[in-house]
Amino acid sequence: MPTQITQIDDAARGITIFRVDGEMLREDADLLGRIARETQEESGNSITIDLADLDFLDSESAPVLMDLERDLGFDIIGTEIFLQSVVNEVERPRVN
Repeated sequence: MPTQITQIDDAARGITIFRVDGEMLREDADLLGRIARETQEESGNSITIDLADLDFLDSESAPVLMDLERDLGFDIIGTEIFLQSVVNEVERPRVN
């Protein structure tokens, strides 16, 4: 499924939310980062990236998102499903 990025501007609260649907590969994460940075520079809004509707996140895009959060102060929300998937995988009994 292709990546869809929806921008939601809340001028009253000074926030822009980027809601991401589909699959996120490295190229998608790079593009999202560029768009979010440009939006923040132009509007001055704080940025939230909502991943709740994401179906797949590849291992190369995760560090890009973490850099956006750590270095630029963007909020990343909606990652609970990925954390639960990891927990489920670890708890699943291994069959040899």
